[in-house]
Amino acid sequence: MGSYVQPIDETKGPKKGSTDLNPPQTSLVAGGVMVAAVLGIYLLFTQEISQTVLLVLGLLLGYTLFHARFGFTSAFRRVMSVGNGQALRAHMLMLAVAVTLFAPILATGYTFFGGEAAGYVSPVGVSLIVGAFMFGIGMQLGGGCASGTLYAIGGGRSVMFITLLFFIVGATIGAAHLPFWTEELPSFEPISLATSTGLGYFGAWAVSIAFFGFIAWITLRIEKKKNPPRMAPLPSTKGWKRLLRGSWPMLAAAVALAVLNALTLMTRGNPWGITSAFALWGSKTAAVFGVDVASWGYWSGANAEALQASIFADSTTVLNFGVILGAFLASAAGGLFRFNKITGKNAAASVIGGLLMGYGARLAFGCNIGAYFGGIASFSLHGYIWGILALAGTFLALFLRPMFGLSVPKPKDTFC
Repeated sequence: MGSYVQPIDETKGPKKGSTDLNPPQTSLVAGGVMVAAVLGIYLLFTQEISQTVLLVLGLLLGYTLFHARFGFTSAFRRVMSVGNGQALRAHMLMLAVAVTLFAPILATGYTFFGGEAAGYVSPVGVSLIVGAFMFGIGMQLGGGCASGTLYAIGGGRSVMFITLLFFIVGATIGAAHLPFWTEELPSFEPISLATSTGLGYFGAWAVSIAFFGFIAWITLRIEKKKNPPRMAPLPSTKGWKRLLRGSWPMLAAAVALAVLNALTLMTRGNPWGITSAFALWGSKTAAVFGVDVASWGYWSGANAEALQASIFADSTTVLNFGVILGAFLASAAGGLFRFNKITGKNAAASVIGGLLMGYGARLAFGCNIGAYFGGIASFSLHGYIWGILALAGTFLALFLRPMFGLSVPKPKDTFC
């Protein structure tokens, strides 16, 4: 039987067959806690209190992602290559819990700190189709999706720093080009299953739950037919120590991520997002070098204030920093933080993947978190279309990955 130890796209994992825990890297844990504390205190005294709350939520998101190795890139690749739907079923559970929590929040508009809660409901058009397809290719070449890039950096995966850099470049170029894609090319108005169809939030919730159940059933049917390899267990422990060290069950992480996303919605008035911060970071950097980014259509209207303010006033930026720090703490607690070797081929794949993801995310109104997770949880049709097109991009990327020395799962392989 062939053996396939999956290169963890979103972070490093244990060696195949190992269920032993490494000793915790206590000095790194202490350093991470200090950085998180200093950042939290800084936000508490310079920004609104909601920013400090979002930092804590980001820490918990990053910790959860790392501990469960909760992936979007690997989930799509496994189901498209060999028919393993374990991770995709975890997605369906995550989305089911999310819509259950989002429905009353969006229906009432209630938030913790004032303002009204609003989901991610975006237009459906050429921009979405092209962008999501590009993102699907990019995440398979870049070694991780948007959330995966952040928590892989937190885990010390060296090549993902290249992915992030070019993710930011791609997102910035996408921001500059976005008016062409949205204003010059065909597009429909945003469609909400809850408010645009007459179903209401309860009806949209019922339809969503039925759809998630159907997708889960389909993956089980595919597995029965193809008998794909199962995912090997990750290092773990028992009792309360498992909260801090060792792997978490993927289904438990799915519930945790849905709850944390709902808390994010109630804290800042919008669901969890990632890539808008990349466009902000890149645009601010371009402005330093004399580029007139303020003249771009993307930075007009409601976005103009963000361009002029501190990045710490941007809630998505704070969440991103929290995810990285949370993953760092989780990896160090598990004794897994270490940098690894970068080769020419995987560096090239990261450059191309990062550019495709950054540009695609701007065109598609979000990434695997803002569009797929947040969009579907918000009952937006664009979230479902994003998922379909990203799967199509993943299928094409299966033929591209070997060109960069990246492996593709085979039917007789053993997953890690």
